[in-house]
Amino acid sequence: MTAFTDADAALLLRLINLPTAGPLEGVEPGLLWEAQYLYADAARDFVVEHHAPAEMSELDLPGVPEVVRAAAQSPSFLAGQPNLVLRFGPRDAPTVMFNVHLDTVAGHEPSRYDGTAIHGRGAVDAKGPAVALLAGVREARRLDPRVGTEIGVLIQAVSGEEGGAMGTFGTRPLVRAGYYGALNIFCEPTGGRYLPRSTASATARVRVTGTGSIDDRPGDGHNATVLLGFLAQHLATRLAGERACIAGLHTGTSHNRVYGTGDLLVNLAYADGGAALTEALDLAVADGIARFGETFAQVPELARTAADAHRVTTVDWLKRGLPALSGANPWVDAVMAAAGVPEWPPSEPAFTCDAIWMAGVPGAATAVLGPGDLAANNAHAEGEFVAIADLAAFADQVSRVLCAFADSPRTTPSTAPPTRTARR
Repeated sequence: MTAFTDADAALLLRLINLPTAGPLEGVEPGLLWEAQYLYADAARDFVVEHHAPAEMSELDLPGVPEVVRAAAQSPSFLAGQPNLVLRFGPRDAPTVMFNVHLDTVAGHEPSRYDGTAIHGRGAVDAKGPAVALLAGVREARRLDPRVGTEIGVLIQAVSGEEGGAMGTFGTRPLVRAGYYGALNIFCEPTGGRYLPRSTASATARVRVTGTGSIDDRPGDGHNATVLLGFLAQHLATRLAGERACIAGLHTGTSHNRVYGTGDLLVNLAYADGGAALTEALDLAVADGIARFGETFAQVPELARTAADAHRVTTVDWLKRGLPALSGANPWVDAVMAAAGVPEWPPSEPAFTCDAIWMAGVPGAATAVLGPGDLAANNAHAEGEFVAIADLAAFADQVSRVLCAFADSPRTTPSTAPPTRTARR
């Protein structure tokens, strides 16, 4: 097994101690520039091909979530969300691209190393995989002189994976600029199994815009709390089995008034275009409103809400139309088999990550692969950690994949090479 060295552990501890959550997570802008400078300095065999934020025009494209469009009204938003591209080897060589994200969710936890595991925000998602990736490339270069000479390695170290950004100002602009390879690996926790698919998601906002009232006369207003609570339960039943997340519901916090306005958020994951699922949500809301009217028409405190529910309730989409990656590829299967990397079971659901932006890209094959498990390693939660053994195993997989790629028949994506950006 490839050694994950003490120097690698020290690098990961330093990266974790740089908070890199940002405005979409409801915190002050993180230190992404600093984290990427540190990462680039550690990637000694690589040159910096690109290091800059996305252009504002990227946010005019279809599929950009509403939360991103709103945040981008601040001129400082994109300026604090840079993307880094590193290259090792000739630019015209067959290339493997690895994508890692250095942004995290909110809730910064200082790094800690207990001898067997590293703890802290980003340990498994995805600063740990980013450091193990460098160790794997280093080992592949030691074992096979073709790595960096006959085949190239490209690393995207991106912002905009967390916070609901869906890669729209991170991975997608880099892919559009041509920074990808014949094989593309997105480093996310998969338990060391390669996953050739990725779901996308759509987010609906069910909104009530009625009239509130005082607690002494609750029937005079529209009770958004009861209406949205009813719809939340109705949608949970109607969309059961559809990978729907009935998420945030907000009307108000006071005890002595009826709130006439409020929002309910529903997130829908899908493995296809998502059109059928979004249509199912619209139909389920309409059916729920009708049922609410029937149920509460004779309740004095809720009769007005029941009568007007269809008029004061709307659905708008904060995010939809994103592509999903569904890419079983015999060539990828062969490369991974030669590298001794097991496949994610076809019966196990996929998850959403930036790999969606490789859907339909010509001349390119894609898989998701990384150490650890999102749930078991407390990703996005208190106590996030990653085992050193898992990082070492992933570094070994990276090395074997690169060597297997060098042995395999392959094609290079038909794209013009991107413009070089000078190293700082």
